[in-house]
Amino acid sequence: MNLDFSDDQKFLQSEARKFLEKEDSIKRSRNVLDKSGSVDRDLWEKIVALGLGKVGALVGVLLSKQYEVIGVDRQKPHYDFQLPFKVIEGDVTDVEFMTNLLKENEAVVSALPYFLNKSIAKIAHDLGIHYFDLTEDIETTNYIRELSKTSKGVMAPQCGLAPGVIGIIGANLANEFTKLRDIELRVGALPRYPNGQMAYSFTWSPAGVINEYINDAEAIHHGERKMVTSLNGFEYINIGGLEFEAFTTSGGLGTMCETYEGKVDTLNYKSIRYPGHGKLMKFLISELIMKDDKETLTEILENAKPPVKEDVVYIYAVVEGWKNEKLFRNEYYKAFFPMEIEGQEWRAISWTTAASIAAVIELVDKGDLPNKGFIKQEEISFEAFKKTKSGGLYEKGDTVR
Repeated sequence: MNLDFSDDQKFLQSEARKFLEKEDSIKRSRNVLDKSGSVDRDLWEKIVALGLGKVGALVGVLLSKQYEVIGVDRQKPHYDFQLPFKVIEGDVTDVEFMTNLLKENEAVVSALPYFLNKSIAKIAHDLGIHYFDLTEDIETTNYIRELSKTSKGVMAPQCGLAPGVIGIIGANLANEFTKLRDIELRVGALPRYPNGQMAYSFTWSPAGVINEYINDAEAIHHGERKMVTSLNGFEYINIGGLEFEAFTTSGGLGTMCETYEGKVDTLNYKSIRYPGHGKLMKFLISELIMKDDKETLTEILENAKPPVKEDVVYIYAVVEGWKNEKLFRNEYYKAFFPMEIEGQEWRAISWTTAASIAAVIELVDKGDLPNKGFIKQEEISFEAFKKTKSGGLYEKGDTVR
């Protein structure tokens, strides 16, 4: 916080801080030391990590280097290594349990499925603490954004891979132009060695993937902001001599259409897959009408295509426009593979997602991002992102394999 105090005020605040730290009451500290009622980042020490799957567990690992972390899941995870933070069992849908837990902490980060995030965000909002999540769901994001209008802390959904870091990269490419024409963003989280006609493995939440395939996507086409149908707009991409397909999926742009409306002719997001995958998913969802039974579809696909250890994440961003009246095209392309972190091997989808949200948390804590209200991913500097401890993994990961 940037406040000007007299020497006497500084002395009194210092004494008050010592007393309150002795009492170990962060909430009381905020009331005395922060007149605005927002979280004082100098007192930001404790973070709750919800959902301890591969991504959530790694979020906790990364954050535990700098903060006191409490991990929460329905059951304690059974990894073949010890997590370096406290883990408790609990029902995240129990409002009383969550309220009692979160009120003693400065921030909560959710790696839960999207449909659980509204209630967590509401509790965080009511307590005045920071909130971060990985949701790709548009409805959930809109709900959280409405909460942010009266929040005392940060409300930051969509801090993962897509939406998330792809928007940060795309916006930073766009900032190099004086006038924009097109922004095209592509991400693929894939098995490195695909098999079967589907050529896919659910390396992250099957429910989230299906949600992206079923819901309509936002885009800008011929300068008009609109909703378009997912599992359409097929195109082929050649990356490093390998052929892929890409098609429209929901949620990957986050808030970018709002930000770039009136500034670009084209803005879209597509998921990268091995050829043939989209056609099969369209058959399941549309022709077999399984879009009306997400639970069964999730169960079928989860049983048929378990996670793989060897995966790869492709990030591909293209921006076209004018620099001083001359037309240019800027590209960003990287392939990321599994990485060893703190002595353990983590899948590419796990560490790229976990590093993204942890980096945003670091940026807020350092004061490089606002400590109150809604954060758009496209407003985050990619250079500042990479300078954080967690975001720096994107530089290291570029040299792996």
